[in-house]
Amino acid sequence: MSRTSRLFELLGVLRARRMPVTAPDLARELGVSPRSIYRDIDTLRSIGAPIEGQAGIGYCLKEGFFLPELAFSPDELDALALGLGWVRQRADPALARCSESALAKILSAKNNGSTSAQSPAVVTAASTSEPADPPQAALLRDAIRRQRKVAIGYEDAQGALSDRIVWPITIVYFDDVRILAAWCERRYAFRHFRIDRLRVKTILEERYPGRRQSIVTQWRQQDRDWRSMLTISDTPARYQSAGALTVGAMSEER
Repeated sequence: MSRTSRLFELLGVLRARRMPVTAPDLARELGVSPRSIYRDIDTLRSIGAPIEGQAGIGYCLKEGFFLPELAFSPDELDALALGLGWVRQRADPALARCSESALAKILSAKNNGSTSAQSPAVVTAASTSEPADPPQAALLRDAIRRQRKVAIGYEDAQGALSDRIVWPITIVYFDDVRILAAWCERRYAFRHFRIDRLRVKTILEERYPGRRQSIVTQWRQQDRDWRSMLTISDTPARYQSAGALTVGAMSEER
């Protein structure tokens, strides 16, 4: 990640912890060296972040930093706690870690910056199945944000392997399956790929054309029943004007 992203993530990690965290522990969590953490701490302090502590003892972020008070109702807070709790248990490590820091920010702002005023959550998420997010989910999210083409290897339900160049537009979360919706250059159509069956080979530097919002709108128009997404079969595609995206039914690559 970029240094700016790491600084924000470091703030999120510190906000989510109530006890001081040592530089080696922070380094392991962020995947950098302790020396980088020391430099980042100095940088954050220089721009006004109220970080207390020192090397060898640990660091903590004082309360009330960044977010203003948020006017969430009790039910809205319960909804946030429930949703973020599900993410913490079911999503990939990067999203799970961010769910903790996001909830800490929200609750801190709600309580005027005080973490001591927080009461136990009224609702709690619990999952009886195994986490379903493979490591490549984080890579695909990055490609979606940057609107980059991705070279993938895919294994269908019959075990046949294929190589594709796709334009990833969104990840759909079912209970136990994660589906990448993407424009497939090989099929010249929208396709759905089970993330546990694909391998990210390369995130290309080439951006896919057009605006992602427009592409997502076309995808949604062609697949109005999201719950039946995995059972849609191929039908002959109809084309718009030259160079435009296919308008027709979509299918999962089986």
